[in-house]
Amino acid sequence: MATATAPVGQPPRADPARRGWRRLPVVHQLRQSVGLQRGMLVTGLVLTGVFLLTAAFAPLLAPYGYNQLRDADGAFGAQEPPSAEHWLGTIVGGYDVLSRVVYGSRTALMVIVVAIVLSLFAGVLLGLVSGYFGGWLDRVLVVVCDAVYAFPSLLLAIVMAIVISGGQSSLWGGVLAAAISITVVFIPQYFRVVRAETVRIKAEAYVESARVVGAGHWRIMTRHVLRNATRTLPLILTLNASEAILTLAGLGFLGFGIEPTAAAEWGFDLNKSLPDVTSGIWWTSIFPGLAIVLVVLGLTLVGESLNDLADPRLRSRRAVASGEAAETPVVPGGALDAGPGGLDGIEETHR
Repeated sequence: MATATAPVGQPPRADPARRGWRRLPVVHQLRQSVGLQRGMLVTGLVLTGVFLLTAAFAPLLAPYGYNQLRDADGAFGAQEPPSAEHWLGTIVGGYDVLSRVVYGSRTALMVIVVAIVLSLFAGVLLGLVSGYFGGWLDRVLVVVCDAVYAFPSLLLAIVMAIVISGGQSSLWGGVLAAAISITVVFIPQYFRVVRAETVRIKAEAYVESARVVGAGHWRIMTRHVLRNATRTLPLILTLNASEAILTLAGLGFLGFGIEPTAAAEWGFDLNKSLPDVTSGIWWTSIFPGLAIVLVVLGLTLVGESLNDLADPRLRSRRAVASGEAAETPVVPGGALDAGPGGLDGIEETHR
């Protein structure tokens, strides 16, 4: 059987399967990172992974329920110090601190998912329509988004908590109050990014070619513009996730959070532990606060690392350090992809 060989003077082609897994999002970023940048990214991924696993397996990791006050031996007792029965002690209401911290990760993840899904759907859709059609609609949406962007997220969260749940801190009332308030603030961020990319992309040659052959606006927007205009959204998404956790914690700390009988929430536990600080009862506040710090730190490190990796100067440093050419040449504005098949397969040849 004849075997294919690479032409003389050209390096052998990499195995497609091997090249495929190297292009996976996390693997690709890890291969691009160097030195301290790689350490930051790995640290952020580890902290974020622990947070996600804790939220997913909360019932298995928590020794008690988030609203459990007694077991077969009787009531837990309030403000009990860390012991063999309660590794992180109990809070003033008699709830187990470790269980509350573990279940609190699930509540935080719910708020992040709801807020980001709503923000992405609304922000991307509005930015795509505004940038593609332009005109008076574009001007109106830009003014509205700039006005909304001026509102503080925590203030909106307080207002939404009263409007949605009437001040009653149920599970879904608290989650929706925080998520919707965060959504309103995040929409302008996604809108600005997608609109700017759409304005640039709709002037590309392959978009004009699609119009010439009779492609409709919807097909051009979804198959040619959308996939290229959303390449930088993962960078914003990770940073917004950390802000969502801080907003939820602030809402609970101010007394508009979720009651302990409905769900565990770190901000509420910090609020209830304030009187304990002056009494030398440290375990009721340090562990919920530490959970907030570590999760926000992990998400922020991932977001900042991805943002730095999008900087062309980092790739240049990597090429100089290795003495070789960078894996992916830098193209101002990013590589554009028109989609699979026919006109959908047109790509920028200067990637």
